[in-house]
Amino acid sequence: MLRTITSAARRAARTAMLRSGCMLAKSVAGNAARIARDMDPIAPADLRVVLVETSHPGNIGAVARAMKNMGLQQLVLVRPKQFPDPEATARASGADDLLRSARVVDSVEAAIGDCGLVAATTSRDRDQYFRVRDVREGAAQLVTQARTGPVALLFGNERTGLTNDELALAHLLLRIPANPEYASLNLAMAVQLVAYETWRARGAQYVQPPPAMALASAAEMERLFTHLQQVMDEVGFRDRTPGGTSLMNRIRRFMHRAELDQNEVNILRGILTAVQQKRRHAGHPAGGAADGAGPPR
Repeated sequence: MLRTITSAARRAARTAMLRSGCMLAKSVAGNAARIARDMDPIAPADLRVVLVETSHPGNIGAVARAMKNMGLQQLVLVRPKQFPDPEATARASGADDLLRSARVVDSVEAAIGDCGLVAATTSRDRDQYFRVRDVREGAAQLVTQARTGPVALLFGNERTGLTNDELALAHLLLRIPANPEYASLNLAMAVQLVAYETWRARGAQYVQPPPAMALASAAEMERLFTHLQQVMDEVGFRDRTPGGTSLMNRIRRFMHRAELDQNEVNILRGILTAVQQKRRHAGHPAGGAADGAGPPR
């Protein structure tokens, strides 16, 4: 008999959990589509990434991946040491369409000839003759300009960066705040950070998906608290706080902070019901207290 009663209670709790999981799974696709539909479209921007004399083909692939993550499509390569290359394709991890469409040119001038604004990246202190922008501030300016005409983002060789002559072709420098004791970023990291800031400047933001299950109502929460108090009384779990009124108030507060949904309340009440059924089978009447039971001190 005990096994039958306990199994029934367990099945009830398990059913609630499974129902919650199934409803969550069914809602994922719908939520994703709803979020995509409700989000403001990302503003178009004519932004191109220009890599100058990249020495390792894997870095070109990693840059393509970083660009695609952040909605950039135009990649221009100035005198790459080795391209195309299988290593670039492997490191692109699905962004090989950007590699196929990449332009290879012989000079920075050819890469930026039609651009109205050119921004260069460097970690070296050569900025006394340049306008210097924090990458976040600069990204907003670049995106604004890119709505009316092409804008180029220059990134130098992995080891030497951009030369002074190449920097002289830029209208401004972008600086990425980093640890001053070790401010050098690898090429793909630098592109990822700059591309991310342009993506945000174009209007991207995280949208919290709607919950898969409605929150428990005030009435449902009250029934849970009443049920919990009943089980606490039955097992002799007494409020030992001064005045004997603080424990349930604290329980109410932390359960409200948890923002339980309807299925979660059902699961908790299923557990409480299982405790009551087991006690009754053991011969404890409803409302009775177990000898010596109580909260740990």
